Amino acid sequence: MLIRFFAAASLLVAGCASHTAHVGDPAPKQRAESVREIPNITYTPANWPQALQGDLYLPTGLAQPRPAVLLVHGGGWERRTRADMDDIAAKLAKRGYVVFNISHRFAPQYQFPAQVNDLAQAVRWMRRNADQHNIDPDRIGGWGYSSGAHLVGMLGTLSPGDAHYPGDDTRLNALVLGGTPADLRKFEGGRLVPQFLGATQAQNFAVYEQASPTALVSGDDPPSFLYHGGMDLLVSADHAREMKAALDAADVPAELYIARLREHATMFVFGGGAEKAGMAFLDRALR
Repeated sequence: MLIRFFAAASLLVAGCASHTAHVGDPAPKQRAESVREIPNITYTPANWPQALQGDLYLPTGLAQPRPAVLLVHGGGWERRTRADMDDIAAKLAKRGYVVFNISHRFAPQYQFPAQVNDLAQAVRWMRRNADQHNIDPDRIGGWGYSSGAHLVGMLGTLSPGDAHYPGDDTRLNALVLGGTPADLRKFEGGRLVPQFLGATQAQNFAVYEQASPTALVSGDDPPSFLYHGGMDLLVSADHAREMKAALDAADVPAELYIARLREHATMFVFGGGAEKAGMAFLDRALR
């Protein structure tokens, strides 16, 4: 995943987009707010295998509880930093959301479901500290891109009875998933997915199913917004289309935004239209 830069150059790669109908009523118009950042908060317990940090973005002004967003970076589950998501974090906070932009453990040293458990700890931290930071614990969404979207999607679609379900106190209330590898069963080779899951499909197909949000979709999942580059060769747009179909079949409110002329990196670096649509979706789902 690339660091976001040269925003003006986006006009050179702007692509046509298709967008499904909106979920719910039109979103209220949001005003820009000033933001205070608290960096490097350790959100994991003292006995966690690796101490993990996140940066908290707090909109200033009204003291009433705010909706919040857990933000998760990509990088093939093995690299990159939460700094990749700083721009999205600032935009969400200026829109009035409390944002927790986190780091997580990396493969191959730590394999699935370690990273999902990291996200679960971050949500627990947000709910445990809700009063201190004016977070509404019943309005916490998740937003991720690429492998980060996969982890957010996992936390959002895991339900009681599923393998690796971390508990009711980790449930998310809305999802925004960009460039998501939503069905790991589609990856029959390569390095990143077997490294993350600790096995090839031939060795352990069951874990590929357990780690695929599309396979886990059920009627109790939160409203979801999926965005994807139509020319993505790293993670094909079929991942987003098929997860949207699964959500529709389960009667879960969902939207799909395909930028037809974008691929995996440009969808992230130049994702302005998709991000605006995702933020408007969060306004409808969480406000």
